[in-house]
Amino acid sequence: MSDGTALAGADGGLRCPWALSTEDYVAYHDEEWGRPVHGDDALYERLCLEAFQSGLSWITILRRREGFRSAFADFKIASVAVFTEADQERLLGDPGIIRNRAKIEATIANARELTTWAPGELDELIWSHAPDPTTRPAPTTLTDVPAVTPESTALSKSLKKRGIRFVGPTTAYALMQACGLVNDHLETCVARSAPV
Repeated sequence: MSDGTALAGADGGLRCPWALSTEDYVAYHDEEWGRPVHGDDALYERLCLEAFQSGLSWITILRRREGFRSAFADFKIASVAVFTEADQERLLGDPGIIRNRAKIEATIANARELTTWAPGELDELIWSHAPDPTTRPAPTTLTDVPAVTPESTALSKSLKKRGIRFVGPTTAYALMQACGLVNDHLETCVARSAPV
């Protein structure tokens, strides 16, 4: 049983313990998680996937990501914004995604809201909540990694105020971790200082 410190993977490199349970996690951890993500559509995709993950394990979402991309027009905001009631029904019957009516409706509603924003505005709003990295010591164990921070609470409030749904403080923090606003790779993890 892990004490929450970095563990050696099959290649001998130390990694965050959560990353070692499946090959899918190793690849995601090493190549994506914590790397900076920019662009409205790319951030919209991550925002949607984090919302769908709420109450589930991330591996469930990760293994269905291509299904989600296919079902939601590659998360192009302009394309999802014009989805109809027929599209909602199609999505509710799609086994390649998580078929949760409230989350599907929020994904479409969020796209519609975002079409009223200026290009780059979602990117700017999200990244404006990134904390100063010099104020955040590298976590040494998983117990040093928070689930919510003042910044994620503020990001959640900012997004909700602008009409974005299904983005509580915990979801907002998971988004910040996934998109590189914070670096929560453990101090000895091989991915912590990996080139971006």
